[in-house]
Amino acid sequence: MTSVLFDAPGPRAKGRNILYSVLFVLVAAFVVWWIVVKLDDKHQLDWAKWKPFFTDSQAWTTYLLPGLGQTLLAAAISMVIALPLGAAFGIARLSDHAWVRVPAATVVEFFRSIPVLIMMLIAFEVYAQYTSVSTDDRPLYAVVTGLVLYNASVLAEIVRAGILSLPKGQTEAAHAIGLRKGQTMRSILLPQSITAMLPAIVSQLVVIVKDTAIGGSLVNFSELINSVRPLSAAYGANTIACFTVVAVIYIIVNFSLTSFATWLEKRLRAGKKSTGAVLSAASVDTGGSGTSGVQPLASTDA
Repeated sequence: MTSVLFDAPGPRAKGRNILYSVLFVLVAAFVVWWIVVKLDDKHQLDWAKWKPFFTDSQAWTTYLLPGLGQTLLAAAISMVIALPLGAAFGIARLSDHAWVRVPAATVVEFFRSIPVLIMMLIAFEVYAQYTSVSTDDRPLYAVVTGLVLYNASVLAEIVRAGILSLPKGQTEAAHAIGLRKGQTMRSILLPQSITAMLPAIVSQLVVIVKDTAIGGSLVNFSELINSVRPLSAAYGANTIACFTVVAVIYIIVNFSLTSFATWLEKRLRAGKKSTGAVLSAASVDTGGSGTSGVQPLASTDA
C-alpha cells in the first residue's frame, strides 16, 4: 500500500526502522544513565538535598511560592495589556488608510526587532531617571513594559495573519449585504479568525510566562528562578535540586495554560456548529417557470 506522500516501506526498510529505533533507545538510555551516575558522584541525588521540598514548608512559603506569585503577576499583567494592544495594532495594519497602516507597521516592526531583554533594561533606566516609581516596584514595571512592547508586536502579526487567512469571500459577502469595514471586522472576520489564531496566541502567552525569568537576572526582579539562589544558600547548595523543582513548576504552569487553551478551542469550534433549521422540500415553491424559491407573498389585489 502506498501513501500520497511516500511509498510504504518494504521488509528491508521496516527492518532498518526497527534497528534505528532500538539504537536510539539504547543511546538515550546510556545518556540518562551517564547523567544519573555523574549526579550521584557529585552527591546531587542525596536525599538531604531534596528533603526540604518534601518535609519543610518554609522552602515553599518563603522562597518558591512568593517567586511564583511574582512570575504569575508579571505574566498576567503583560497578557492583559499585550493582547488588546496587539489586536489593535494587527487590525490597524489591515487598514485601507495609509496614515493608519504605515505607523502601525513601523511600530510593530520596530519593537519586534529589539530583544526583550534590551527593552527591559531601557525601561528600568527610564523608570529610574524620569519617574517616581519606587525602587521596590521598578523591576516589576520594567519587566512588564518589556514584555508588553515585544509580545504586543508579535501578537499583532498573529492577529493580522489570522484575519488574512480567512477566505476573501467572507469579506465580499459582508460588503454585499451592506456591512461597513468596521462591522465586517467585528461581526465576521474576528469571530472566525479567533479559532485559527488561538494556538499561536497561546504559544506566545507561554513565552510571556517564561520570559519573566529574564527580569530576574537583569533587573533583580524577584521571580521564580531568582528565588533559586537564596533557596540554595539556605539549604546547603542544592542548586540542581532547586532548578529541577523550578523547572517542574514551569512545566505545570505552562501545561495548565495550554490545556485550558485546548479546552477553549474545542468549545469555540463546537459553538460554531450550525444549529439552525433546514428548509424542507415543502417550504420551497417551484413556480411554473421552473425556478425555485421561498413561498411567494400573498396577493394584495384590490
